Amino acid sequence: MENIIAKLLQDFEQGKMSRRQLIQSLALAATAASAATASAAAPAEGYVARATAINHVSYPCKDYTKLRDFYSGLFGMKVSRDDGMQCRLSFGDNILIVRNRTPAGKVDHIAYTIAGWDTDKSVKPAVEAELKRRGLQIRTTEGSFHVQDPEGFEVQMGGKEQ
Repeated sequence: MENIIAKLLQDFEQGKMSRRQLIQSLALAATAASAATASAAAPAEGYVARATAINHVSYPCKDYTKLRDFYSGLFGMKVSRDDGMQCRLSFGDNILIVRNRTPAGKVDHIAYTIAGWDTDKSVKPAVEAELKRRGLQIRTTEGSFHVQDPEGFEVQMGGKEQ
């Protein structure tokens, strides 16, 4: 976590990100760290879909091969689905997706694994119906849903292999 914060501050100081992007990225990093270490709590009443884990973090960059080599070489992350534009870096039950995309240097979304998404055929339609009921615009990709939270941050939800 310390390395992530140092990198974010360095990018801000070098003008690679705005103050707003820095604050959003720091808040996101803190949220992810908190979620990873928090004990299992009872879900809030009236929840739509029970998230069981952060599925992956999407990291757009100028040259994904540099990040691929850095993270796999330093932390031993397993490289998969390398298609020449992006790849997955797996460690434990976590995935970091590095991809050539602009703007680079900030996390563009968090994906949540939803309980029963892959095994219970009633989950996906129920989640879709609830998102529509709430008036959210749904973008569908590879069997998962993307919506924007109230601050405009992209949230993805789906199964383990989204």
